[in-house]
Amino acid sequence: MLPLLIAELKRTWIQFIRYPAEVIAGLVIITSVFYGLFLSAQYMTGPGFNFGDRLDAVVVGYVLWTLVLYIINDIAIGLQSEAQTGTLEQVFLSPFGAPRVFLARAVASLALRLTLIVGIVLILMGITGSRLSFPLTLIFPLFSLVMAGYGLAFIMGACALVFKRVQQVLGVFQFVLLFLLAAPVEEWEGTMAWLRYLLPMLPSTGLLRDLMARNVGLDWATLGLAMVNGFGYLGLGLLLFRWAENTAKRRGTLGGY
Repeated sequence: MLPLLIAELKRTWIQFIRYPAEVIAGLVIITSVFYGLFLSAQYMTGPGFNFGDRLDAVVVGYVLWTLVLYIINDIAIGLQSEAQTGTLEQVFLSPFGAPRVFLARAVASLALRLTLIVGIVLILMGITGSRLSFPLTLIFPLFSLVMAGYGLAFIMGACALVFKRVQQVLGVFQFVLLFLLAAPVEEWEGTMAWLRYLLPMLPSTGLLRDLMARNVGLDWATLGLAMVNGFGYLGLGLLLFRWAENTAKRRGTLGGY
């Protein structure tokens, strides 16, 4: 597994240095969209309105949404690209197995994505005046969020294997994720409070907002539920991906497009 991870790290770095304009354009677009929304909200509320810690919470939600989109697109869009270029069957013929290859590829890409996310956070803090905290304990909810994100990525990858074209589904899914990650779900009460522990990444998102935007200490009980949520969705994603792989092979459409 280690040689595979090293190879994928090299592959990710080569792609990055060969196509830097795409990365820079992505940073510009992501920050511009948020800044446009921020200016619109500021205009509607008036110059004297104070956002307080709500602005920090919105920044955290937007950044986490960006990170999850990176993770999902790495696998789902990567599968479609492999099918279009005719190299998808080579990946599935690897002795490591396709799930391990795509997981190693996602982990290798994550190192670059986290670097970009840090840059986005710093830019958003600079243009909005937001003041976020970065305690070491945020590593734990971030880890659980990434696991759940990979689970969703493998679910979308399974759809790409079976249905081939999932651009429209991904487009709708992006807005659903934006609602889930930007909404203050940690403030839900009653039945909805329990629902947030079942939906992907919501426990982790609430913890990260508490740590980074509200300066609230880490709730270890909620962290345990967030870990269960993360690994549960990761396991579900891998299971569905394996089913989609077997289905595509049985139909003879693995390399088709």
